[in-house]
Amino acid sequence: MPDLTTTYLGLRLRSPLVASSSPLCQNIGNILHMEDAGIAAVVLHSLFEEQILIESQSLDRHLSAAEESYAESLSYFPDLRRYNIGPDEYVEHIRRAKQAVDIPVIGSLNGVSTGGWIRYARLIEEAGADALELNIYHLPTNPSIDGATVEQQYVELVRHVKASVRIPVAVKLGPYFSSIPNMAAKLDEAGADALVMFNRFYQPDFDLEALEVVPNLVLSNSSELLTRLHWVGLLYGRIRADMAITGGVHTAPDVLKCMMAGAKVAMMTSALLRQGIDYAARLEEDLIRWMEEHEYESIRQMQGSMSFQRVADPAAFERANYMRVLSSYELRSRPAAH
Repeated sequence: MPDLTTTYLGLRLRSPLVASSSPLCQNIGNILHMEDAGIAAVVLHSLFEEQILIESQSLDRHLSAAEESYAESLSYFPDLRRYNIGPDEYVEHIRRAKQAVDIPVIGSLNGVSTGGWIRYARLIEEAGADALELNIYHLPTNPSIDGATVEQQYVELVRHVKASVRIPVAVKLGPYFSSIPNMAAKLDEAGADALVMFNRFYQPDFDLEALEVVPNLVLSNSSELLTRLHWVGLLYGRIRADMAITGGVHTAPDVLKCMMAGAKVAMMTSALLRQGIDYAARLEEDLIRWMEEHEYESIRQMQGSMSFQRVADPAAFERANYMRVLSSYELRSRPAAH
């Protein structure tokens, strides 16, 4: 049988199938179910910076100054004292999860400033988490703050957290930097042990009847995978950090593409929400079947095999392919002349 094992954040995993951060991981029973279904590791639901603020009432002054409207923006959040679980309960949840399962349990912090992150990064480590994922969700709204300042916030946050813990640290980031390769290199230099590509930024919608701006959550689909494959394929072999793909992973072919681009793991939530946790077992069976049919002996054998450095035509990743794609498209039918 093909060998599905991989390594991520220094952890040996039975397969590349990882449950990404979501409300599914709030329940210990769900985590147990995931382990039984073949999920190789879980990233717990996030502890939000706003929850830490309510508990500690502290923010890093330098980073907070970058957003003059930040304090006001907190009023748009729900009562976070009742949202999910508080900081102390989150740490206890990690302890219980580690006692319940044998697969790696990865904690998650969601925010943008250092503030209480250092303290809770240490508490998450002390609770037994195998690693920590920094889910940096920053939406700049102040026109006076330039891109370089935003990027430096990311780098400094990673550097501070890495200096405070011994467990591996992954960084989940979005795709909207002016130079993703440069940003990846900076985070790599700051000590990130892995980059999770990419965060999904949720956009509000307008309710035309109530004339209100309302939250809007749409589950991912496989079409979103292409952006992830592109950048992971370009970065493979150019940075030291592991790479994970999240967003758009729904099928066994999606997982295989992630591996061939150069990812160590493929993370999923929407597929498990749509199909149920047991769907992970079917994915594993489909992976094995495809690998047997195509004579792959291991996941490691295919990792990076379709990356920029390995493909026969690397221009497919670059601008040179832009005109080729456009010129290759032919209209299937033309409107009749009148």
